[in-house]
Amino acid sequence: MPTTMAATAPAEVAPPLHGTLLLADDDNSFRQRLAVTLGRRGFDVRAAASLAEARDLMRTIQPVFAVIDLRLGDGNGLDLVSELRTIHPNTRVVVLTGYGNLATAVAAVKEGAIDYLAKPADPEDLITALLAPEGERPEPPTEPMSADRVRWEHIQRVYELCDRNVSETARRLKMHRRTLQRILAKRSPR
Repeated sequence: MPTTMAATAPAEVAPPLHGTLLLADDDNSFRQRLAVTLGRRGFDVRAAASLAEARDLMRTIQPVFAVIDLRLGDGNGLDLVSELRTIHPNTRVVVLTGYGNLATAVAAVKEGAIDYLAKPADPEDLITALLAPEGERPEPPTEPMSADRVRWEHIQRVYELCDRNVSETARRLKMHRRTLQRILAKRSPR
């Protein structure tokens, strides 16, 4: 069942300024954190945990914006981008993924996405992409993650997807198990 994830805010905060945003991501904690952050920044966030929930939502609301994960538990987010752009052609769509590569970035843009960001996307970068003037590219991030941080985040994501199994993670990342253990034992780079 689709859920509304608008942030609860004090009474003195103004109502949403930017419009309705469809958020589709199957990572519950990430989706909830992002929904609260975007809600506080003036978006009326409607969140879905699956492709099916997102499809139901996009038929009942008219989103001005959409943030869609590339891989949802029950399907591909690119299919949702295509359907959303057919039903609501003016919706500004940003695709998020933890599995970024050039081919999927090109496919996302061809389907109608205005931008493609790798997880964990900084909420400020996401908002900048959503609110960029029509036809203009958003400004590059002022403080992007370092290459070491991006690598560390990718390793952590694969580790979690492998249910914290070091041997399986090392095999999938094609690295030595002891090297992976040393990386996992260190703090995250800046």
